[in-house]
Amino acid sequence: MRKVIVVLVVILTAAGLYAWKGMADPIMVSLHTVDQGPVEDTVANTRAGTVRACQRSKLSMQTGGTVEALMVKAGDRVEKGQLLLQLRDQEYQAALDQAKANLQVVLQKRAEICYGADRDLREQSRQERLAAKKLTSEESLDSAKTRAAMSSLACKAAEAQIEEAKALVKLSEVNLERTRLTAPFAGVVAEINGEVGEYVTPSPPGIVTPPAVDLIDDKCLYVRAPIDEVDTAKIKVGMPAKVTLDAFRGLSLSARVSRVAPYVQDYEKQARTVDVEVQIDQVPEDLNLLVGYSADIEVILEHHSGVTRIPTEMIMEGNTVLRFNPESKVLEKQVFTPGLSNWVYTEIISGLSPGDRILAALDTEGADEGVVVIPEESTSSQSPDL
Repeated sequence: MRKVIVVLVVILTAAGLYAWKGMADPIMVSLHTVDQGPVEDTVANTRAGTVRACQRSKLSMQTGGTVEALMVKAGDRVEKGQLLLQLRDQEYQAALDQAKANLQVVLQKRAEICYGADRDLREQSRQERLAAKKLTSEESLDSAKTRAAMSSLACKAAEAQIEEAKALVKLSEVNLERTRLTAPFAGVVAEINGEVGEYVTPSPPGIVTPPAVDLIDDKCLYVRAPIDEVDTAKIKVGMPAKVTLDAFRGLSLSARVSRVAPYVQDYEKQARTVDVEVQIDQVPEDLNLLVGYSADIEVILEHHSGVTRIPTEMIMEGNTVLRFNPESKVLEKQVFTPGLSNWVYTEIISGLSPGDRILAALDTEGADEGVVVIPEESTSSQSPDL
């Protein structure tokens, strides 16, 4: 009997509470109208990624020397092969001039030697004709043949000396070229280390020194970011992605997955992650997107277009929402079946239809199931008539 009384009290209390809610003054709430649109299943990075250039070269001189001229300054855009920095090259230029002069000497010497070889060969032929007629001695014929053979060998040696002289010219040209720093690709100069008159040296093996010129190809950019090892199992090269940046709030750039690292990063006190790279499809011309910016990536695993959807932030526990009943003006709990979901939108399979209105802000004070409410937009639309 006592249990029956307790149950009745609970029922009456609940009924009274429900009636009190209905009788209480309506509260003003913001409602969201269920609509249709795209919903994507995505995975995102666990820590901020970084904007990088597809090509970036920290250029250093191949030889030491004093800076004669700087042809560019930081921020300049350059073309492939453009001269960036010039060292004093008088010594190397003199060596090249000497090598070219030596080549001319060798060429002249070779002409003289080979001309003599032709003359000796003709003399050999003459002696052979005379010997056939018994008009010369065997000693004279042997002497002519020996001179012709020696002259032919000297001519061939002169040809080899010419090749050696040409190689010396080439070496001198290479040494002279090492005093010039040119752009290996088109890009923008990020940094210059050195001034006119300063002495620069190449980096010794194993010792990192500041580059003479830091060159960046800013026309091809990508983002590298760590993604949890569990999520990366779903990612494939070529999948579409989105890039957002802290420096440009509200901007989203389209991209494609270009690389998934073949190993897992294992840092102490951090979740295990895999580096994923996405290449930005096209950077707007008016966007000053700098290498080194922090960036986030979302890899799109699946995409549904034209589906019923609601903002994910409006969902309560158990896949429920508070739906507005336009007849009773009361909030009613509604269970729905979700489909694809991300942190922005959730797809609705069943339970809600386009045009339904649900509570937009779950933290609205007093907004609960069974409460009479007044939509904010309804109040504003009636205000001119008041």
